[in-house]
Amino acid sequence: MDNLTALCEALQATPFFHGLADGVLAELVQHAVARTFAPGALIFLEGDPAPGFYYVAQGWVKIVKMSPEGREQILYFWGPGDLFGGMGVFANHPTRATAIALEPTDLWLLPRDAICQALTADPTLALRVIEFMAGRIEELMGLVTDLSLRSVTARLASQLLARAEGDLVQRQRWATQTEMAARLGTTPDVINRALRALVEEGLIELTRRQIRILDRERLTTRAAPDR
Repeated sequence: MDNLTALCEALQATPFFHGLADGVLAELVQHAVARTFAPGALIFLEGDPAPGFYYVAQGWVKIVKMSPEGREQILYFWGPGDLFGGMGVFANHPTRATAIALEPTDLWLLPRDAICQALTADPTLALRVIEFMAGRIEELMGLVTDLSLRSVTARLASQLLARAEGDLVQRQRWATQTEMAARLGTTPDVINRALRALVEEGLIELTRRQIRILDRERLTTRAAPDR
């Protein structure tokens, strides 16, 4: 199986491209460009033209807003099988955030012009675009709600519950307390204290590679917005 055939099958399995006519997807994939990034490499900068969709074949990427002083607010983490970069493509404006590789990362760029051709060829994709945009807006509204209505400990508890598979949250190699702090809109020291508080309350167990939820009911209570 060649790389483009494998990419076509992988895209067909994503919610965004599922159900798209085979010929349309095959044509779109013909325009795909492979990109490889080292850890810490910039994929695009805020203000750059939006080149198209990126599909993550391997690795992890963070999408961040940066203050003039260099402080980060992480908006998203994207990993294998995820698509990102579409907001600027469909809104036809420069990118609103910066994308950075967190580890060795292989991406496929699906250029904007090819995406637009696919939209014209198969209206099914238009519905997927609406769903994609609505999903991104909901996620950002959730982030705003967290930052404005929840304490740091509540935000942390909410994130752990959202990321857990069963009762385990796997910790990526790059998932430092600095990265966690940037996602939750605080500092590493505050995150460290919040983690320690959840451990001392018997809600979680913390190891180097994973976090185990010990009391989901009480952790859910901790994740509730402040009153």
